[in-house]
Amino acid sequence: MTQSRGILPALFGGLFVSASLLAAALPARAQDDTFPRRAITLIVPFPAGGPSDALARGFAQQMGKRLGQAVVVENLAGAGGTIGLTRVVRSAPDGYTLGFGTIGTHVANAALYKKLPYDPVADFQPVGLAGSAPMVLLGRADLPANNLQELLAWLGTHKDTASFGSAGVGSISHYGCVLLLAALKSNVTHVPYKGVAPAMNDLMGGQTDFMCDQTTTALPQIAGGRIKALAVLSASRLPQLPNVATVAEAGYVLDVRAWNAIFAPRGTPAPVMARLTAALTEAAADPEFRKQMNTVGVDLPTGSGAAPAVVTDLITRGLRDDVPALKTKVGTLDQ
Repeated sequence: MTQSRGILPALFGGLFVSASLLAAALPARAQDDTFPRRAITLIVPFPAGGPSDALARGFAQQMGKRLGQAVVVENLAGAGGTIGLTRVVRSAPDGYTLGFGTIGTHVANAALYKKLPYDPVADFQPVGLAGSAPMVLLGRADLPANNLQELLAWLGTHKDTASFGSAGVGSISHYGCVLLLAALKSNVTHVPYKGVAPAMNDLMGGQTDFMCDQTTTALPQIAGGRIKALAVLSASRLPQLPNVATVAEAGYVLDVRAWNAIFAPRGTPAPVMARLTAALTEAAADPEFRKQMNTVGVDLPTGSGAAPAVVTDLITRGLRDDVPALKTKVGTLDQ
């Protein structure tokens, strides 16, 4: 009898321990099921006011509506976007810190920086594609060239003084012009700025001769006559600029589109990723949001076009096809 009394407490004690462990596990499961329970930070690794920032803020607002929590944009610029995205990969993989990456941060930087502080593929989990925009070759308003052929002729006599501006080394605007100049087999002085806004201001003021930019910020300046469009860097002409020829029409093989995507740190739980991807896909399908973005030339994905696998494919193809040309053209920065 004494022996039985010793066994029963041990058995019940084991049950109590098991129940305690189960209870401790339940909140973690519930947390995944009820994500998010507080505001989410979306880090944009560029200054406020640029094309990526504008698109990120649109998605932040739309996704916040669907997630039931605010998505707060934090601009953390510097070093071609590497500072902001390094913060993302070092954050807790819980879905509460996301990053807004681009073709510049995940492809161009792999060529431009000798010691990139993150792996574009291994350190991130794509939430989904957040849209893409064609790029346009822009000239200052008084530039004596109105198309690509005329620009090439002008560069032939001004190669020592000509310059192009960009939003900074590794930015989408830098990436676009480097690929263009590689196709043209031309060398022009690069003037990097801390963002698209100052680069555009100096182009309008005549301090630089040309730049490559997304339609998001370029179209209003073209419409106002403050700059001119010389060529479209994508495969087909744009409805917003029907009279501007593509680079391909001038005989050069080039198709550059600026894509943007939202990323989470590697290791973020699958239920959290699924919730975020669903919110992004629903946001991209919103009719008013699509109309708003279309007016500035941004194409939002539909359905499976926003899937994480699409982003992974864009990165791997860019690393394979574009990085060698970029390295040949500009070398690498010591970082």
